[in-house]
Amino acid sequence: MSSLVPARMDRLPWARFHWMVVVGLGISWILDGIEIQLISASGYKESLGMSSAEVGFAGTIYLMGQVVGALIFGRLTDRWGRKRLFITTLALYLIASGIAGFAWTPWFLYVWRFIAGMGIGGEYAAVNSAIDELIPARFRGRVDIAINGTYWGGAMIGAVGSVFLLDHSLVPENLGWRIAFFIGPLLGLIIIYLRRHIPESPRWMVTHGMEDEAERIVDDIEASVRAQGKALAPVDPKRAMHIIPEDHVSWAQLVDVFFRQYPSRTFLGVTMMVTQSFLYNAIFFTYALVLQNFYHLDPSQTALYFFPFAAGNLIGPLLLGPLFDTVGRRRMIFGTYLLAGVVLLASAFLFRQGVLTANTHTIFWCVSFFFASAGASSAYLTVSEIFPLEVRAQAISYFFAIAQVVGSTGPLLFGWLVGEGTERDPLFWGYVVGSVVMIFGGMVALVYGVDAEGKGLEDIAEPLTKANRDQGMGEEAAETI
Repeated sequence: MSSLVPARMDRLPWARFHWMVVVGLGISWILDGIEIQLISASGYKESLGMSSAEVGFAGTIYLMGQVVGALIFGRLTDRWGRKRLFITTLALYLIASGIAGFAWTPWFLYVWRFIAGMGIGGEYAAVNSAIDELIPARFRGRVDIAINGTYWGGAMIGAVGSVFLLDHSLVPENLGWRIAFFIGPLLGLIIIYLRRHIPESPRWMVTHGMEDEAERIVDDIEASVRAQGKALAPVDPKRAMHIIPEDHVSWAQLVDVFFRQYPSRTFLGVTMMVTQSFLYNAIFFTYALVLQNFYHLDPSQTALYFFPFAAGNLIGPLLLGPLFDTVGRRRMIFGTYLLAGVVLLASAFLFRQGVLTANTHTIFWCVSFFFASAGASSAYLTVSEIFPLEVRAQAISYFFAIAQVVGSTGPLLFGWLVGEGTERDPLFWGYVVGSVVMIFGGMVALVYGVDAEGKGLEDIAEPLTKANRDQGMGEEAAETI
């Protein structure tokens, strides 16, 4: 079949439809931020009689659930469609998180935290795929990066909520943490209603033989745009894409895509995801220990330092995101990774000399992660746009899973390096390693990055179902088309 659906979607002006997509799908990261920040406050420790190790395991099992959910739902997203999965994964999260609020024993909490994590892990694959395929090419970079960065907005909301919900003078000890579990599901109920009005990706439908349905969806979107008084440019018939539909991609085809057709892109995606995950987890999960052990702040004081740290992470993607569409992906990824690593490296030497205070050290973190947050968000953008549509969700899920597993070593390593705060050299070398890792990620992006700004997804990576696609074509040849 022949289709102009991708070209029609990319030539759309920004309209109310796109805002619906941003709000309806982008809320996932806000929910994840709220969830982790509220639950990490561990208000359930005394109520459920849990040790510190058991509280830590509750966080670990949530992350394990994310990995499993990403792997399972990523493949289903490519096979069954974006909409079916972004409804299913959100519903799974809502149910599991709500049930966890009724926990009376640790094992019950673990089970439902794992299932809630599966829902959020599936969201990463389904939502990123849908956003990239529904947003016009010239806006795709800034939208995807801004949405991924909103996690930190959710974390700030969660931090504020924990201040009140875990204050036993305001809310009973056995009730506050349970209410915290219900905040995400209550917000999610509103969003799941909105998601019902977001259509399936017309691009996905075309590759699965649903050309007529895809055309109707695009017709409706165009009609809504015209109703807002916006003109639509004509589409050149030469941009038609010729497709031989297929139901699913075999495991053999998947291996062929990642390791024969696009090996350098696979290396790029894994490197970007792993390096940002290692740095983030290493610093984020130990910054409170650094403030307490080296700067002698009590836990209540360290909580206040979270807000500027989170603000830097939120503002970075919002301000720098548009530059990924104008300056370009390769330059901006390299620049953000490089600057994040250099600022962290500078703070490492100042920390070693003992000239930093809690305030100045936090300022360095804020500046470093202002750039790192935009870079980390661009990692998700990169892996979702540089592979063919038929394996897009799976690419996100596999690289996300690898990054989560490797990144989980960061808190363990840096927690050991912090120690009791008596020696600065071990943590100094840890910061050096984190800086080098991030700079290395930027160098890889500079060499192997793809100049995807302003290009249609089908121009960046041809669909596997495209007629006359040369399956024997090497990656370098493919990128010259």
